[in-house]
Amino acid sequence: MSSGFSITRLLMRLAILPWLLRLAAGPRVWAVAMLTWRAAFRFRLFWVLSALLIGAVVVLPLLLKDDGTARGFTQILLTYTLSVMTALLGFATLWLACGTLARDIEEGQMQVVAAKPVARWQIWIGKWLGILLLNAALLTLAGSSVYGLMKWRAQRLPPKEQAILRNEIFVARASLREPAPDLDTDAQRAFAQVPNKAAMSPEEKQETLNQLRLRMKAVQELVPPNYQRVWTLNLGLRKHLVRDQPLFLRIKFYAADTNVAGTYLGLWRVGPIDSPVAYSRPQSLASATFHEIEIQPNLFDDKGVLTITFENRNDTALIFPLDEGLEVLYREGGFGLNFFRAIAIIWCWLALLASLGLAASSLMSFPVAAFFSFGLLVVALSSGTLSTVVQEGSLSGLDHESGAGGGTLADRLLLPMFRGLLTLVNLVQEFSPVDALSTGRSITWGQLGRAFGQIVLLLGGLIGATGIVLFTRRELATAQGTH
Repeated sequence: MSSGFSITRLLMRLAILPWLLRLAAGPRVWAVAMLTWRAAFRFRLFWVLSALLIGAVVVLPLLLKDDGTARGFTQILLTYTLSVMTALLGFATLWLACGTLARDIEEGQMQVVAAKPVARWQIWIGKWLGILLLNAALLTLAGSSVYGLMKWRAQRLPPKEQAILRNEIFVARASLREPAPDLDTDAQRAFAQVPNKAAMSPEEKQETLNQLRLRMKAVQELVPPNYQRVWTLNLGLRKHLVRDQPLFLRIKFYAADTNVAGTYLGLWRVGPIDSPVAYSRPQSLASATFHEIEIQPNLFDDKGVLTITFENRNDTALIFPLDEGLEVLYREGGFGLNFFRAIAIIWCWLALLASLGLAASSLMSFPVAAFFSFGLLVVALSSGTLSTVVQEGSLSGLDHESGAGGGTLADRLLLPMFRGLLTLVNLVQEFSPVDALSTGRSITWGQLGRAFGQIVLLLGGLIGATGIVLFTRRELATAQGTH
């Protein structure tokens, strides 16, 4: 109830945003934005997209039945709906952004607007602002529908699954990890003890450092049979926030050798080592997948230090990766505002796509701009392939150290471009609101602000500035004549 009340108050405050935008943008930019907005209604684009969104995120999930578990509920009503909503609005935004400027130029309408006392940069920003307002309205419609549908369908789950939803999904949970060890410093310290380091070549020194670093990392991650691994997490001031609240261990490990059962037994103990009230329970878990274990509240000591001990009771070693092996999840806020912040990050993605489409249509015709924008989007979504190519240092996929690859002209020309593109893509993909909501992770206001700064202001600003320059220098009469 409190989440719904806070959302209502937030929406009431957001009602003044159009007035603030009009004041900040100025009358000329706002007039162009309103023309773009009215065109979306005149050509029935808004109503078509609204119908598609409602059908995809409300009607279709109503026809699909989950398995009655919180996990199945989450997959259908949260992960599916938000992913489909993002995909539909993303492609529609690119299509509209490419068409609204290119069509006006090709059909001669832009010449009439540009002849008036309106600067071309004001026309460009006005169209971008109009698309953003359209996306905000559509996201509000689709997001409100998804939120209401989830709350309604959650009441039909069994009481046990509803409790899982409240504790693990319908919540904003922050995470706490053990501080990462400084492997580079430790490797340098160990390298200083190598007796023959003075006679090594620079390549041999670097290879020795890499080997020492990998060895120290393995020592941190590996738990041999019948050995223990201890994690020490300092809650600090968080101990007052999580007092009397249940905590969750999120665990992922790998087995050095697989067994027939596919599960591995371990004894988990949470709390001070000598405490008689510490949580202790054997767990048989599968490898290479995430598991969540609920633990009792208040198992940290007076200083806020939470001690977690794992004892490997298998015949094979288990590997807990440093980046995702173990973390503690705790409640930080409610689901309502967390859901709103996730929708706001999706809106930032759409703002970037609008900048891309408008920049492409500032120079190209509508078909070419659409093809270029969608092609660039496909390349950005293939960041896994880009990352592999950059790591291998070769487009051919051959071993770079063997000298068989990495030295071609294509490698020297394209690899720097791939590295730059991967850096830009990572600025956007750093934020994953769908994954965060489906696992009950907290999306903070700081993350939302950083997303707005990196996606809208930095990347969108760079693309927008390029588009404005191209549009300002473009000969509109020439474009009309070639059409």
